[in-house]
Amino acid sequence: MDIRSVAALAKVSIATVSRTINQVPTVDPELAARVWAAIDQLQYFPNSQARALVSGRSRLFGLIVSDITNPFFPELIQGFEQVAVEHGYEVLIGSTNYDPKRVELCIRRMLERKVDGVAIMTFGIEEPLLAQLASREIPMVFIDVGPDHARSTVLSIDYYRGILQGVAHLAGLGHTKIGFISGPLPLHSAQTRRDCFLTAMERVGLKSNPAWMLEGDHTLEGGRDAMGKLLKERGIPTALMCSNDMTAIGVLHALFEVGMKAPEDLSVIGFDDIHIAEYMLPPLTTIRMSRTELARSAVDALVGHIDPERSGMVPPKVKIETELVVRRTTGAPAGRG
Repeated sequence: MDIRSVAALAKVSIATVSRTINQVPTVDPELAARVWAAIDQLQYFPNSQARALVSGRSRLFGLIVSDITNPFFPELIQGFEQVAVEHGYEVLIGSTNYDPKRVELCIRRMLERKVDGVAIMTFGIEEPLLAQLASREIPMVFIDVGPDHARSTVLSIDYYRGILQGVAHLAGLGHTKIGFISGPLPLHSAQTRRDCFLTAMERVGLKSNPAWMLEGDHTLEGGRDAMGKLLKERGIPTALMCSNDMTAIGVLHALFEVGMKAPEDLSVIGFDDIHIAEYMLPPLTTIRMSRTELARSAVDALVGHIDPERSGMVPPKVKIETELVVRRTTGAPAGRG
């Protein structure tokens, strides 16, 4: 079974079959329909390597994420792959575990595979590596920060909008003692979320207590351990915001271990709105950062950089909104009703 069989059944030339498979837009729609019908009837699977040689494109996107064990990233991968397939692309995935050296290795592996573009969705990347990537001609997408390069796009997360909504929600419930557990502060996104929290506290007229500002590591264990440290303080806050949902779930576990619960003893807000957040007991109040929007924006930017004539000019920055999702882990402080 090869391309000649498809051409014979569709009664077209081999060149027409090749151009149809490679999605050349000038192919007559009627001929293309006959080719795809023949491919379906023969159950023919095009040789992707041969197609890459003919078209000069691999039809492959690279996707680099921070931590494959955090549910946020598999959900992001699922959305990215779905949109990429809609555009006729496959996806090569790499996970860095927040290690800059692994970022470099992942990118090198993808360049060796001749990917058509790379989405670096890692929420933190070192400046020297950004400078190195700026010299590449390959289209790239970054989160929060990226190189100043004509073929790159930065997905700019509006952390402040959602965090301000969260702080205002807690203040409206009567909380004045609010703490915060950040991610690893060397990460740009973790530092940004922490700074946004402090700014939001000032905005609503509340003071932050340094003893209630803890550094976590965006894991369940990190949230549990940070809450354990907080419980050893003489006075604890009545509400706690977390830099991601995994941290918040770890906090809920730590409360359970000492016979406390949310929101009766402590109101808790997460960040990300991973799928499991809705099914926690109680369901987690959190700040939503849409993986669907991130995935579609990333793929659309890569496709646009590859074929600007068909997709139009791609902006250097795309804003991604965040918003508060109120569930059951926030309520009035104890004694306030």
